[in-house]
Order: sequence, then structure tokens, then C-alpha cells
Amino acid sequence: MIDRLAILGATGDLSARFLLPALAALRAAGQVGDSLRVTGASREDLGTEQYRRWAATRLDRHGGELPAAAREALVAALDYRRADVTDPADVAAVVAGEGPVAVYLALPPALFPRVITALHAAGLPAGSRIVLEKPFGEDLAGARELNRLLADLVPERAVFRVDHFLAMTTVQNVLGSRLANRVLEPIWNSTHIDRVDIVWDETLALEGRAGYYDHVGALKDMVQNHLLQLLCLVAMEPPVTLGERDLRDRKVDVLRSVRPLTGRDVVRRTRRARYLPGRIGDREVPAYAEEEGVDPERRTETFAEVELELDSRRWAGTRFRLRSGKALGEDRKEVAVRFRPVPVLPFGHSGEARPNVLRFELEPEGLALDLTGIGAHAHELAPLSLTARMEPQDLPAYGRLLLDVLNGDPALSIRGDEAEEAWRVLEPVLTGWERGDVPLEEYPAGSRGPAPRER
Repeated sequence: MIDRLAILGATGDLSARFLLPALAALRAAGQVGDSLRVTGASREDLGTEQYRRWAATRLDRHGGELPAAAREALVAALDYRRADVTDPADVAAVVAGEGPVAVYLALPPALFPRVITALHAAGLPAGSRIVLEKPFGEDLAGARELNRLLADLVPERAVFRVDHFLAMTTVQNVLGSRLANRVLEPIWNSTHIDRVDIVWDETLALEGRAGYYDHVGALKDMVQNHLLQLLCLVAMEPPVTLGERDLRDRKVDVLRSVRPLTGRDVVRRTRRARYLPGRIGDREVPAYAEEEGVDPERRTETFAEVELELDSRRWAGTRFRLRSGKALGEDRKEVAVRFRPVPVLPFGHSGEARPNVLRFELEPEGLALDLTGIGAHAHELAPLSLTARMEPQDLPAYGRLLLDVLNGDPALSIRGDEAEEAWRVLEPVLTGWERGDVPLEEYPAGSRGPAPRER
């Protein structure tokens, strides 16, 4: 296990809300001990003691449920350096020390090329690892260039392109449910499954993230990485093992099998929109274009929907809809597997059978199965639901990812060719949207999203 971690961008939102609480959770679980040293670096003019006080405050806010002893031990292990993370001399001072270091780029993705170049010039100890957040590049060309820069710095196995969705309990249970249960494994194909909806709808609006979000939008922020990763787990062929090579090979196979979208497909099968003023619960939400820090001329979307098909024996004829939106009326975060109807119903006019839908609920984490049964009167059909809640996992998703980084297990990180294939899938969408082939629709904040299209 590597016992040195350097966080570039150590005073940002990612560090405060996720990385520091995850490290404290690792301390509480006994997964890391006193030997782990954490160096934070950013442009903020702080000393180590000031940074420790800053970190303690954030841990109280975002990790207050963790034992005080674990939080205090983590704070005591923190060091801080003021640094320009694109300057080789500053970066060299941050990563200096005995033995390999894991370098976490908790930074805006636009900085990645310059930071990787600085790391290369500074030099890293042998055995070091690099961790990058999404999105990985701005497009296919950008992803390829990032991969080239990283290949000059460290071996591919030492690159962790992390996606915390992959460490969520329910996401892991997508594989567990479909591969370990006799009742599901034989019917996990297009003969029985009509459609899969992969949805991340949230009531949260911009919440002060204009500096990042207005340059990215819903398609790149959610669909290109998180939702495509979920597609891979739903649609992949059973791997021989869940080891890094087998698992990641099968995920790449899924992305390669996605039928390329033509210009006409982009118009017919994709949608984009942004929210107007509205009310969500007791909150009044301004229009996205009026949010502080937003440039309306960018026409950034807050809602994105893409329908894909896979050219494979297993999935020919099944539709996969990927959708994500902000400032909607309710949270809906799930993978919904919709089965085809039974061929014959011997119940006369006593009701309709609703579609069987298996829902992997992502937040809160759980499982639900929509069925049809018999109601209060004989032969009368009625809806029936089976639900289950997941046991809380012993580590938060970021804790699991950080532990994998420190242990050198890249199974849940995204391989370089996989990152490029994900961009290839959506490249026609980016091109069509930039040309204006798909109108930027609007929807009131607090609604269900843009009005349904007429068929």
C-alpha cells in the first residue's frame, strides 16, 4: 500500500465534501493508519495549521457522523503547500519525499493537460499513481491527448480514471443481481427486456457550481461518464472474473457495440434543455441563464437525454435511454429494466398487467420489482411491488475508490481505451448539438422536464 497521498486542489469542493470524509472513514475502519501522510496543495495562501483548521471544519460539516478520533487523526496527518499546480518546481516540492506517491487531481478537467505536463517535468518516484476525476477530456481528441500525456508519465495500470458511481452498493448489485441469480440470468437479454432507462434526475439546481458546470453541461457531466458506466454494467457479457482485465475488457466491448448515431439519429433520439424559473418545494429557483456565473450565450444544457441501441446478439432490439436533469420536481436516480409483456393474459377484462420493471435505486440505495398479482376480488389483476433496502456499506464510495488507489487495484477505474470509446459514442451528439441540429428546449424548475415529444 502506498502511504503518501498528494491532493492537488486541496481546498476545493471535491476535497471538502468527499475526499477528506472518505479518508477519515478509512481511518475509522482501520483500513489506513498513522503511516499515511496527506499533502494538500492549492493556490490558497495557507500554512499547514490553517489548512488543518479548514479541514477540521469541513469534516465536521460533511463527515460529522464519523468518530471524532478518526477525524482528528486525519487532520493531524495533513500537510499543506501553497502551489501553482501547473508549475513544475511547485509540483516537485509537493510530491517530494521517500517512496511512491498517489497524486489526486481534484481540479477542473481543463487543467489536466498542464498539470500532467508539470508532473512529467517535475518527475515522480517509481511506483507512483495518478488519479483523475471526470470528465476525462472535452471530446475524443482531448481524451486521446490526455492518454498520450499520461502514457509518458506512468504505466496505464497506475492511472486511475475514477468514477465514484462504480463503488456504490446498488451499482455493484447490478452485477450481483444479474449474474448470481438463476431467476434473472437466463432472461437478461432482448428476448425478455424491452427497454432500460438509466436516469439521474435531481431536484438540485446549480448550487453555486457555475464555474464548472457552465463549461460542461449535463451531457458531459453525467451522461458521458456516469450513465455510460451504468450502461456497461447492465449490458456487458459475463466476465470470467471480476478482476481488472476481465471486467474492463467486457465494459469496452459494450461501448464498442453501441450503434453509431447518424445525424438523423441525433435529431430523433437526443434531447437537450435548460430550466426556467420555478419552485422546488419551498425554494424559488431562478432560470439557469440568470444564475450567478452563467454565460447565457454558451447555451449550456441542464437536461440531456440520449437513446442508444447495441449491435450485439444479446441486445438487438432493446433500447437504452440515458437521461439526466437538474432542478426537476423530484429525485429519480435509478436503473429501470423494463421487461416485455407476457404473450397471453387469461383474465378476460379484469384489468391490465402492468409492465414488470426491476429498479436498481441509486439514491437512496435499494431494489424494487414491479409485478402484477391478484387483487381483492378473484381474477382481478392488481399491481404488486416488492422492495428491498441495501445495508449501508462499510465505506463511502470515495473511500472504496481511495482504498483501491492506495492498494493499486484499478478494477473500478476506467481504462484509457474505455475512456476514448465513451467519447466516440457521444461524439455525433456533441457535433449535432454544436451545429444546432437539436433545439435547446426549456422546462420550468420543479417540473418533470421538457414536455414529451409528439410521436
